[in-house]
Amino acid sequence: MSEYTKPLPELEGHTKDFYGFCKQGELHFQRCSACGTWRHVPRELCAECGSWDWEWARSSGRGEVYTWTVVGRALHPAFQQSCPYAPTVIELEEGVRLLSEVLDVAPEALEIGMPVEVVFEAVTDEITLPKFKRVAAS
Repeated sequence: MSEYTKPLPELEGHTKDFYGFCKQGELHFQRCSACGTWRHVPRELCAECGSWDWEWARSSGRGEVYTWTVVGRALHPAFQQSCPYAPTVIELEEGVRLLSEVLDVAPEALEIGMPVEVVFEAVTDEITLPKFKRVAAS
């Protein structure tokens, strides 16, 4: 594995749990035990009903491109070689949105509503990131 030089998430609290599932090749989000609302980013309280009761639930990993932006000039030196790149918001089937990237689509070819599915990229021994690939039309 080559050295990964981009910023990494801090493995603390619920963030550690989220990336622990990713390391296992599974995408999990919190789901409120009271009203069933899915949520991301992880937190203690349901914004929908105010309940403190929740569980980690496995996502299908399928969704669609919700929006993106194209970065032509890196604001952090570690991203310089990646330009241009497109940070992309993916809306999962469960209704949560996740900022990631679509690996197999050039920024200029992205489309709102493009179907995608999760893949996992182990970038260090500790961190595996959820990324996405386009789903071929059936």
